[in-house]
Amino acid sequence: MDKLDIRRVVIYLLVAFGFSWTMALVIFLSGGYAQSPAVIPNTPITTAFLVTILYMAGPTVGNLAARILTREGLSNLWLRPKLRQGWKYWIIAWLLTPVLTLGGAILYFLLFPSNFSLDFLTSDSVPGLANSGVPSWLVVVSIAASAILVSPLVNGLATLGEEFGWRAYLQPKLLPLGEKRTYILVGIFWGMWHWPLIWMGFNYPGHPILGSLAMIWFTFLIGTFLGWATLRAGSVWPAVIGHAVINGLAGLPVLFLAGQSNPLVGPLAPGIIGSALFMLAAILIFRGADQ
Repeated sequence: MDKLDIRRVVIYLLVAFGFSWTMALVIFLSGGYAQSPAVIPNTPITTAFLVTILYMAGPTVGNLAARILTREGLSNLWLRPKLRQGWKYWIIAWLLTPVLTLGGAILYFLLFPSNFSLDFLTSDSVPGLANSGVPSWLVVVSIAASAILVSPLVNGLATLGEEFGWRAYLQPKLLPLGEKRTYILVGIFWGMWHWPLIWMGFNYPGHPILGSLAMIWFTFLIGTFLGWATLRAGSVWPAVIGHAVINGLAGLPVLFLAGQSNPLVGPLAPGIIGSALFMLAAILIFRGADQ
């Protein structure tokens, strides 16, 4: 068994957290998510939006910094596609991820039918479509299709910023502890890394403390799925694709939502019920994982 490289793990975590949390401070000082000024007037492109993209690059910065500071070099980057070995895990990450993501939303609406609405079927229920003649159902289908087909390309660069750190660097470094412990620890660190955004109202608005704990649970579940796909494929790209699809589908269940919902519960994937199918996948992965 390989020896746990604590020095490189610590350097990676310090740099990844330090860089991203510094970006969070910039967001906070610029008004947070609620009061962040628009970079371009009358557009949703705010300072917070742009800095959040930099925030997501923190794990990549940590990966590169650890390699440079410890003279590790650029071997074992996990960037080679290795399609002959891992093509089926690319497919699983691409096509099973939307099933797990949307399946959690469906479960939520089955358990809370009073929160389900089809009002989006009237065009004026979707912002910007009033009197446009475009059916809202077509918009929903387009969002879902683009999330599955286009998100790996559009969101892939941003999610690579995270996955190149968590799945391509920290996960291999922790593997001497065993596959199960690795999934747990990476999930904890990844969730904690999100905390400044949670405290500013991202993902779980109004729930900074419970939201911080819920994020660790969510990152553990999806991190187990993405980490499993990475290890089996021998490449980080299935994780990049799966993560990009999750982000692309993130807001779709809101169109079906009537009234207010508790973000700790669902219907979005970070909720406890919203992530229920990812929990099932994690249980199956743990049953077949090495100690």
